[in-house]
Amino acid sequence: MAKTLIERDRQVIWHPYTQHQGMIPPIPVTRGEGSLLFDEKGNSYIDAISSWWVSIHGHGNPYIARKIYEQSMRLEQVIFTGFTHEPAIQLAERLLDLLPGHPSRIFYSDNGSTAVEVALKMALQYWKNQERTAGSSTTPAAAAGTSDPARRRKILAFSHAYHGDTFGSMSVSGRGLFTAAFGDHLFETIFIDPPTTDNIGELQSRVRDLGEEIACFIYEPLLQGAGGMLIHEAALLDRLLDSIREMGILCIADEVMTGFGRTGKLFAGEWLRNQADMICLSKGLTGGTMALGVTAATDKIFNAFLSDDRTKTFFHGHSFTANPIACAASLASLDLLLSKDYLDRLAAIADRHRSFAARLGSCPRVRNIRTLGVVIAFEIDAGKNDYLNDIGSRITREALAKGIYLRPLGNTVYLMPPYCITDTELDQIYDFLLHMAAKI
Repeated sequence: MAKTLIERDRQVIWHPYTQHQGMIPPIPVTRGEGSLLFDEKGNSYIDAISSWWVSIHGHGNPYIARKIYEQSMRLEQVIFTGFTHEPAIQLAERLLDLLPGHPSRIFYSDNGSTAVEVALKMALQYWKNQERTAGSSTTPAAAAGTSDPARRRKILAFSHAYHGDTFGSMSVSGRGLFTAAFGDHLFETIFIDPPTTDNIGELQSRVRDLGEEIACFIYEPLLQGAGGMLIHEAALLDRLLDSIREMGILCIADEVMTGFGRTGKLFAGEWLRNQADMICLSKGLTGGTMALGVTAATDKIFNAFLSDDRTKTFFHGHSFTANPIACAASLASLDLLLSKDYLDRLAAIADRHRSFAARLGSCPRVRNIRTLGVVIAFEIDAGKNDYLNDIGSRITREALAKGIYLRPLGNTVYLMPPYCITDTELDQIYDFLLHMAAKI
């Protein structure tokens, strides 16, 4: 008898973020359509988290699929050192026109973690290149345009941050469960709490005290995802960025999760006065169809690498840099996202989340309800606020039994649906969550 997909999976697959001892068997998905995933028995599941926050247009989008097919028949891959191609150039042109802060260059990589790695390496080498320039000048500080660039070695980040799973991105992520096994191998990062009305003055003072030693500040603008769907106010973040800018610290906005409409604007940076020197993108970039990362940089950053001195080159690259098919998928995703129908749909989902938040507030075991754009999150008051809180697994199991896929972060429950989700599907999710919150 032929083995089932689950049986074959058990013998050969190592799943991410999964303890395989006693694991719940994975669902064998055979196809997707819109907001729905279908298993091998034909059961459907509403993808309430956009398949790890990537499938912003849902599954099986025919427009994106057609553009992928057309590109694959023309050019599927080419080394991006010494070659270029239309999809990469066009995507860069379109992104640079849309991104806040007027970046001037696009550097391609593979995913969100590598987009962050690229930005961190750019920031650190920026100061190293400045140091070399200053070393050849009789006035080092003037040549560098700031204090001694040789002192700019430290990185500033938010506590509870999550920037990825490679070593650099782990180093600037909050220390905890995800990084515990590797703590001795991560480079030192200065962590500060996200700004609140109570701590903003203290944060600004700390930035002023340490500023001349800090190379860059990396932050998830307005919404910290894997850290617990934590939201901070744009006005307070701007006040913090004012002080960071005053100290000449480079800014890296990690918009891997917040980009492409999640916060109610195309990019979270549009809510802010202060813009980043580098912006990291992935996830929704291709509409969830292909792996692709982007690090956008300003002229200030790019020009620090222009030199007759070849040691100032940015020595970084990936085999699949600017993959033509992935770039074509991104261009198709942008076509959809920038249509009026989609912008209206984003606003409608945000309105529905706010209305649901008012209903959810009557549940005694629910607390800290917050919404931002198409994201809604809250905590279930059951045990510790912890990623390993078993209530998350329980909610996932019971949701699957009702034809809904949710993946809480411990006792933090959130919705981040694809933009094509229907009102009926949203109602089904809302009704389940109300029922679940009432019986816990």
